[in-house]
Formats: sequence, C-alpha cells, structure tokens
Amino acid sequence: MPEQPEPLESYEEGQAIAPTGAGGASDLATAEGETLEKTPGGPLGTGADKKPRSLWSDAWRDLRRNPIFIISSLVILFLVVISIWPQLIASGDPLDCDLSKAQEGSQPGHPFGFNGQGCDVYTRTVYGARTSVTVGVLATLGVAVLGGILGGLAGFFGGAWDGVLSRITDVFFAIPVVLGGLVLLSVVTSSSVWPVIGFMVLLGWPQLSRIARGSVITAKQNDYVQAARALGASNSRMMLRHIAPNAIAPVIVVATIALGTYIALEATLSYLGVGLKPPTVSWGIDISSASQYIRNAPHMLLWPAGALAITVLAFIMLGDAVRDALDPKLR
Repeated sequence: MPEQPEPLESYEEGQAIAPTGAGGASDLATAEGETLEKTPGGPLGTGADKKPRSLWSDAWRDLRRNPIFIISSLVILFLVVISIWPQLIASGDPLDCDLSKAQEGSQPGHPFGFNGQGCDVYTRTVYGARTSVTVGVLATLGVAVLGGILGGLAGFFGGAWDGVLSRITDVFFAIPVVLGGLVLLSVVTSSSVWPVIGFMVLLGWPQLSRIARGSVITAKQNDYVQAARALGASNSRMMLRHIAPNAIAPVIVVATIALGTYIALEATLSYLGVGLKPPTVSWGIDISSASQYIRNAPHMLLWPAGALAITVLAFIMLGDAVRDALDPKLR
C-alpha cells in the first residue's frame, strides 16, 4: 500500500497547512513570514516604512534627470562663483586702462583685446558678471517677497482687499517697463545698483502678486484647508502651514524665469544711459560704449554681449526645467 501522509495533528498548533500537488503539506505561515522579511515595509513595499513621495521630492528626482537643468545649473554656478571671487580667473583691474592700447585686438595675456578707453575687455567682462547677477538676484527676491505677500493676502482674504490690489496692479500693468525706466531713472544721479533694483521691484511685483493670488485661491479650496478651518485653526496657521507650502511652486517658477529677464532689463537700461553709470562695471555699460566702435573693433561688443546672452539663456532654461518638474499636468 502507498505510504499514508503524516496526520495533520502532528504539526504544531497555530500553523496553517495546505495540501500540495505532491501530496505533502506546506507551511503557509512560514512562507508568508519569509516573504514579508524579504519585502521591506510589507507586501510590495507599501507598509509603514515606505514614505509617500511629495511634489518636491518628485520634482527633484525629475530635475536630476533633466540635462537642461544640469547644464543651466552648472553655468549659473560658474557665474555665481566668478561674481563672488572674480580674481580667480581675472587678475587685472577692470578700471586700469591704457589709452595707447585703445581698440586693439587680442594679445598675450589679454585674450579679448581692449575697449575704447584701453581697458582689458576680458577683465571687465568677468567683473561685469558680479553687477548683473547681483541686480538680477536682489530684484527677483524683492519682487517675489513683495508680490508673494500682497498677492497671497489678497487671495486668502478676498473682499475689498482683493479688489483694491487688483486695481492697483492694473495701473502698474499699464506702464511700459522701458518707458517707465527712462522716466523714473533719468532723475537719479547715483551710480549704485539700488535705484535700478528698486525700479525693477516697483514695476515687477504686480505680475508675481497675480500668480500668488491665483495659487492661494486654488489652494484654500482644498479639503485639508477646510478641515483645518473646521478644527479651529487660525488664519496665520492655515496660511503658513497649509496654504503657503502648496501655493509657492508657481511663484518659484515665475521668479526663476523672471531673473534672467531682470538681468537683460538692467543691461537695456544701462545701454540707454539711465541704468547703472560709470565707474560701475556692467555688461550694459560696456555694450553701450562699444556700439559706436562696432565696425572698427567688433570684439568690444562681442564678448560682453555674448556673456549677457549666455547668462539670460541659462536662467530662462533653469526656469523652464523647474516649471516642467513642478507642474503635474506636464508629467
């Protein structure tokens, strides 16, 4: 007679037994335990140890895989480094000029040649990055803070505050930026960067306030905000803990793209003679002074204009990459 399988009573109590195709039995409890040990956080990695990814973690993961973000970030990092320490790659003085070398081309130790005053174009191009980056970053921060706060408050409270702010922004939107700069900055005699930065903040905050207002209006309609309100959360707590972290992404995207625009605007105003003024070293000032020598000495215009174009393009590319990473509709 064929050998009978061992009776089920011989197994320890509490173990689940299931017949197998071979006529024996397998311990499902033991197998399941081994499976759970091999799978971190439970079956399929969905246990308590598996943390859900947030919008910011997903965005950072996408940015690290985006070559446009990597290239633009490296360019911007290089610009920031030479803005802080220009002497790392330029040992000369941007204000040290020799009229006997005016408009001369490339020479050993002077790869970009000399400008109309006999100043080294390479040194002035390197030191000009400090002014342009400083103006762009400070103007962007001022616009983001002022526009973000005013627009966020208008979107959260609504009512008369929202109506007044909307009419004020309409007035500012009606002012052409370049024409406004010609009018407002023409009466300024200071050669510092602060009048230019103040002008950019004055005419730039309405755009960010509109973006912040719409983002806050969308965020405050979510269920978690309504639940916090029902639980008695104060307005400041809802704004800082629930609404602001979920409404700031569009503001960051627009501000990043606008940074390159502000750098170009500073160069435009300096070119027109109402922005930064000598002895400040700026790409816009160098482009303005080189425009009259473009036929005889095109190198005077080529290098500062090329540095300006690369800088603006890098910030715009960075803004586009950040926008694609933070916008769930583009995934």
